[in-house]
Amino acid sequence: MKKAAVLISGTGTNAEVIAEKCFKNEIDAEITCVGSDNSDAPGLNYAVKKDIPVFSVDYKKTGKSYDEDEKSFSLPSDFNYEEIDQKISFVPSKNRQRFLKTRAAAEKELLDKLLQYKPDLLILAGYMKTLTPYFIDRFSPDPFDPRIMNIHPALLPSFPGVDGYKDTFFYGCKKGGCTVHFVDYGTDSGPVIVQKSFDILPGDRLEDVKNKGIKLEWEAYPEAVDLFCREKLLIKENSRVLKNGRIEKRKIVEIV
Repeated sequence: MKKAAVLISGTGTNAEVIAEKCFKNEIDAEITCVGSDNSDAPGLNYAVKKDIPVFSVDYKKTGKSYDEDEKSFSLPSDFNYEEIDQKISFVPSKNRQRFLKTRAAAEKELLDKLLQYKPDLLILAGYMKTLTPYFIDRFSPDPFDPRIMNIHPALLPSFPGVDGYKDTFFYGCKKGGCTVHFVDYGTDSGPVIVQKSFDILPGDRLEDVKNKGIKLEWEAYPEAVDLFCREKLLIKENSRVLKNGRIEKRKIVEIV
């Protein structure tokens, strides 16, 4: 049986759906803990009722500590600014150093709490903090054996970022959907595991698109977790030659 940890920021409905399937032995996994960047996240209440250990990490407190005394701010002993700076792609140049240092300090606290439970898999279920290379390299160091999973409200690679359903609706797409993927250094750029789609009909409103998508999320995410637990996910590498002769490589998931 695999051990899975979950991170949420809000209601954690995807986490609840996955946990219920674990309790019913529909997924061969144990949810060992639920963590959050928000100590008041409603989803933590569900975990407490189910006797699942919970914890939270206060990112704002870390940022405040940095702002109050930057010189004496405590960084993780294994933090290498230049290394992280080269790997990360989604941070604006303004306040870049502050972001990377405060995020690493918060992620060190997150790692310390998570690793107590020895999870095989980390499930991001509406976790609103993007994980940096500092965290990824320590929790999931092998790109051919990824252990961090996320769900995105769009059919990637279309519409990465904050609000996939809203972008899908704005562009007048005739299909919407959701994507479960492994996490890498980019923004919603990791290898795709499961995708599910729905039709967007004439007269559908944004709320209709979101509701259709959420229902499919509750199917797609447990399916992806189940495939991981049954060791059915194999990372392979696709390659192609570009017009300039450069070879481009891309990791993909093959379901075996």
